[in-house]
Amino acid sequence: MSVNVVTINVNGVRAAFRKGMADWITEHKPQIVALQEVRAETKDLEELFATTESAYTDGAQWHILHDAASAKGRAGVAVLSRVAPLAHRTTLGPDEFDSAGRWLEVDFEIDGKNLTVISTYVHSGEVDTPKQVEKYKFLDAMKDRMAELIASGRHVVVVGDLNVGHTELDIKNWKGNLKNAGFLPEERAYFDALMNEQGWIDVGRAAHPDVPGPYTWWSFRGQAFDTDAGWRIDYHLATPKLAAGAKNYTVHRAPSYDTRWTDHSPVSVDYDL
Repeated sequence: MSVNVVTINVNGVRAAFRKGMADWITEHKPQIVALQEVRAETKDLEELFATTESAYTDGAQWHILHDAASAKGRAGVAVLSRVAPLAHRTTLGPDEFDSAGRWLEVDFEIDGKNLTVISTYVHSGEVDTPKQVEKYKFLDAMKDRMAELIASGRHVVVVGDLNVGHTELDIKNWKGNLKNAGFLPEERAYFDALMNEQGWIDVGRAAHPDVPGPYTWWSFRGQAFDTDAGWRIDYHLATPKLAAGAKNYTVHRAPSYDTRWTDHSPVSVDYDL
């Protein structure tokens, strides 16, 4: 049994649908969709994704789980699926830590096989500001939880906009970003720990070893998209057994600047369970 999982930072789901996201869903027919930066209400997701129902022949409807941010119009993560979820969780880190709209775990059972899909949106951060402090708090909590998850023995994939380029291969202009949030040595060290110590597999890098990119985000400003001056910050981090069955890793880069419906690209993977 193979299941398709796609992650998309939509940069506001209502705006993305106005610009063509529904056409992409209709064409590619993903089975599990993890969203970040939803910046909308659950009823908006229900109404928007209902417009894509006719593309599917599975007789199912979208199951929608959505965790909004504490501040209205900010962040927000969701998992939408063609199969019914068994359970979900949004807690992360200590009780006083506000992770609302940034971490959503969803458990599935597909043909007798377990699968947990996590949609996460890591803070962008800003050097020497409270924003960077919050980013490190989130990364600390995420690292602790991912240690628990990989020890559970379940098939787990953590997907989303992690807002860190792990290596020099993940940013076109890495030399110019050595002191900027998103490519700080302290941030990248978390990814070293996740992969080298805990054992998580970066499915995108496994599919494209030793080559730049493929990038998943480009600024809307200037010529970043046209010159491919991007960052690879949208990830699939999978447990080893799940990663062993990963195939068809694809960054769905828009054909041109004017056909983009978000500043990120959808990143999809098929997983053999």
